Amino acid sequence: TIENYAMWHTEPGQFYGLRADMSIWASPNQGTSQESGASLQIYCQDGGNCNLIQVGFHISPSLYHNRDIRFFTYWTKDLKSKGCYNLQCPGFVPASRANLVPGQAMAPPSIYGEQDHYVRLSLNKDPNSGDWVVYRHDLQKPSFLGHFPNKLCPGTRRIQALTGFMNYLKNAHGPPMGSGHFPDYDDKRSAYFKHIQNYNPNGHSSDLLGIPMIKLVDRPDCYRANNLFLEYKNGYMFNYGGPSGCVG
Repeated sequence: TIENYAMWHTEPGQFYGLRADMSIWASPNQGTSQESGASLQIYCQDGGNCNLIQVGFHISPSLYHNRDIRFFTYWTKDLKSKGCYNLQCPGFVPASRANLVPGQAMAPPSIYGEQDHYVRLSLNKDPNSGDWVVYRHDLQKPSFLGHFPNKLCPGTRRIQALTGFMNYLKNAHGPPMGSGHFPDYDDKRSAYFKHIQNYNPNGHSSDLLGIPMIKLVDRPDCYRANNLFLEYKNGYMFNYGGPSGCVG
C-alpha cells in the first residue's frame, strides 16, 4: 500500500495533545481500495518502538463498504505492526452516550465554493488518569467521546501532527485529498485545520505560540499544504489537499 500525506508536525518533545477544527469533505468517486482522510496524530516513543494514536475522519470503502465520511480512531503498537481501526480490537474505549462513536457516519460534508463544515476534535493526555482523552468541541458543550489507555502512548517524548492522508494500492491511482483541490486560502474551496491548539501537562489548551512546527509533504507533485499562519479569526491554521490521480 502507498501512503501519502500533507502534514505539519512538531519535533520530538514533551507534548500532551492537540485540538483543531477539521474541515469535512466527501469523496463520492473514491475507489474501493482507497482511503482518504484527516487526523490528529500523536507518535509516542515506547522503548525502541514508535507507537501511534490518532483520531479524525476518513472515507474507507474497504472498511465500511460505502463512501460515507466517518469518524475514526486508530492505534498501532509500533509503526511496523498493524494496530486497528475503531473498535476492531481492544484499544480505544468509547464513552457511554458519546456524540460520535468510532465508525459513525458524519454529515453534512462541505460544498465546494459554497459552504464549509468542520468538526472540532481534541486528543490530549488527561492529567488525572494519564489516559489520552478525545473530545468534540463544536457543539453547545464539549462531548467526551472516549479514551486511549495510557499504555498505548507511554513515554514522554512525542511528535504531534495534523495530517491529511491517503492510502491506495501500489501502481494504482491515488484518491483526492481534502476538497480534491490544491490548497488556497479560501476555506470553502480548500480543506483546513483551524484553531490549532496545543495542550499543557495540566490539560489546558492554548495557541501554538513559540512551538516550532515542520511541514512534511511526501508527494508535493500530488498533494500540498500551505504555510501555517496566524489568522485573526481562525487562530493558527493551514490548508491542504490535492486532486486524485497520484500514481504510487
